[in-house]
Amino acid sequence: MYLNLDSLKKDRCVYRITTLERVKELFLTRQNVLVAPRLWDDPFENFILSSPVRLKSGEIMEYPFHESVYGQCWTLHKASDAMWRIYASNGNGVRIRSSVETLGRLFEQAHPEHTDTRCCVGRVRYLTSSKMRKVANTTFDDFGIGMDKLFGSLLVKRPAFSHEKELRLLYLEIDDTKLKSDTYSYSVDPHQMIDQIMFDPRMSYKEFEHVKTDFQQSTGFRGRILRSLLYAAPKREILGISDWEP
Repeated sequence: MYLNLDSLKKDRCVYRITTLERVKELFLTRQNVLVAPRLWDDPFENFILSSPVRLKSGEIMEYPFHESVYGQCWTLHKASDAMWRIYASNGNGVRIRSSVETLGRLFEQAHPEHTDTRCCVGRVRYLTSSKMRKVANTTFDDFGIGMDKLFGSLLVKRPAFSHEKELRLLYLEIDDTKLKSDTYSYSVDPHQMIDQIMFDPRMSYKEFEHVKTDFQQSTGFRGRILRSLLYAAPKREILGISDWEP
């Protein structure tokens, strides 16, 4: 169920920046929503699973696995200007906080019979083109693909995206009647999943006070709700003169 975590402690905090509307929806529906990788911006996402494969016999096969997986992106970044601007470009972002252990435990509870074969919590590796090609060429064999290789193929990205420090929830759907959907949802208690909420640093304090009260009233959330101080001006100080000379 866990891939590429290595020395990462299970109690390590992880974060997800999204919109206020999405976070409210999570609390009101009590459903966590994963999306098909084809909806992600990077065209290299899921390219391994969707590529044709040449078997040792010379026969070329195309497997349907790329239509069967869903994912959700989190980050190990606690504070990142880039992440706020990428995932909340309109200044209405919300950062939710959980932990590796909490995400995995609740994911497992929602899929008790299929945890080891259909669920994964994994950290993304950022690889050069040659290393990514090596992963691609060792993903399949004449018997198809193993679960670790299937999920692992969705945990590689190019170094240009390394600033994301990404961790993903991944799910494999085997019900043919659901494979055309762009999303997959599972039941979760958001009050167990999320222990802190932080609002966009570009939000004024007055607006923050308003949305904080509204959010508490509409969702019943009693955890910590903060406003990011990423863009707060530094405290004015009298600076000294150094004796140092170049």
